[in-house]
Amino acid sequence: MRTEAEQIVEKLLPLLGGKQNIISAVHCTSRLRLQLRDEQKADTSAVENLDHVEGVFSRTGQYQIIFGVGMVNRVYKKLEEAIADSDASSAKSSVSGPTPSAIKRTKRHLLISFTTTLSNIFVPILPFIVAGGLLIGLAGTIQSAHWAAPDSAWMNMLNFFSSSALLFWPIIVGFSAAREFGGTPELGAFIGGIVAHFDITDIFGLPTGSIGYQGTVIPVLMSVYLMSKVQIGLRKAVNPSMALFVIPIITVLFTGIVSLLMIAPLGAFIGGLLTRGLESVYVHGGLIGGFLFGGVYSLIVITGLHHSLHAVEAGLISDPHIGVNFLLPVWSMANVAQGGAGLAVYLKTRNKKLKDTALPASISSFAGITEPVIFGINLRLRKPFVGACIGGAAGGAYVVFTQVAANSYGLTGLPMIVLAAPLGWSNLLNYLIGFVLAVGCAFAATWFLGFDECKGARDV
Repeated sequence: MRTEAEQIVEKLLPLLGGKQNIISAVHCTSRLRLQLRDEQKADTSAVENLDHVEGVFSRTGQYQIIFGVGMVNRVYKKLEEAIADSDASSAKSSVSGPTPSAIKRTKRHLLISFTTTLSNIFVPILPFIVAGGLLIGLAGTIQSAHWAAPDSAWMNMLNFFSSSALLFWPIIVGFSAAREFGGTPELGAFIGGIVAHFDITDIFGLPTGSIGYQGTVIPVLMSVYLMSKVQIGLRKAVNPSMALFVIPIITVLFTGIVSLLMIAPLGAFIGGLLTRGLESVYVHGGLIGGFLFGGVYSLIVITGLHHSLHAVEAGLISDPHIGVNFLLPVWSMANVAQGGAGLAVYLKTRNKKLKDTALPASISSFAGITEPVIFGINLRLRKPFVGACIGGAAGGAYVVFTQVAANSYGLTGLPMIVLAAPLGWSNLLNYLIGFVLAVGCAFAATWFLGFDECKGARDV
């Protein structure tokens, strides 16, 4: 008997123009993100009416189908299997790369292409990011609240787990980056480990810096990019019979030396400029900066490029002069505001199916999963999305004004409480006030603006 996911994929593929129309597929927490050869071949209205589909959206060359948490993983797996089962020529055609029009579009939008690449690197490692971030936050919360003795066995174990997340972070990023850049993921992990090694103080008598690059992202990304290009070049030059012995060792030695002496310091310098720039906006922008960041973040979520911001957040935390994540509270305000707008729709609508969808979608946003309420409710009705942006701006302005921060990265909404608590109870209190402010303003704005239940909405 076929599973539910198999039935969905069987119906979905013809509506997307067939297997041959799919260039690539990835997924995040709730979205199946496809690159299609020709989006005109996709029957979007029919896709929207499939079971478990909560919305369809196309941005920056990605055709995004919202299935929700849990279901998207199963659908992606079955889609992958279905494409792999096709004949060799079709499979080769379907993954051979972008069409000329897609390449032309990428050249026109270099920034979008860059952020899309970053997003593709971080989306597959989201479980690591979430688990690691929450473990760090939980350990910090228990310590700050004195709920356990610092030298207790349980506290030692929790600190061991949370420190492991930071220790292996560059290795995980290197693995995922190599896969995106076309190199061998295992060698990418190797390079990530080299760049972030704790003993980087002196190489061949040449100083490479007084501290290492633990917790950094940009030096790892730049080094793995070089590694992938070196490896691709060697594949063309080395005889296949010697490839296994020659390519890995040359790739690692060359990339490792160049990275430690040149690329990693350059990457750290670039990362430092970026974090200092954001810190300046945060300190001097005040209410205006938080208002703008909180108001526009949901627009970034629509494109699916918000995952690229994990690289920036990691840079803030690893910077010895900053050491905290002041962006995550702002993103959290924007996310929970979407839930506030969804609650207004739930209470105001007379459409039973819309009401049944709005409540769980809104609640999921309070746990940091916003796609169901954004694509399934607010964007379809349009004005609730505007109301949510207003709420996000209000909450963002408040948390920046009160300098709310997190001690790690991870989920937003209610789970972020464990990331805010370690930095002091006043920090946590202001986060919760911002939370209520964002939800309340989004709710009020949506209620005031109203919405047309028929305009842009399907029968949910």
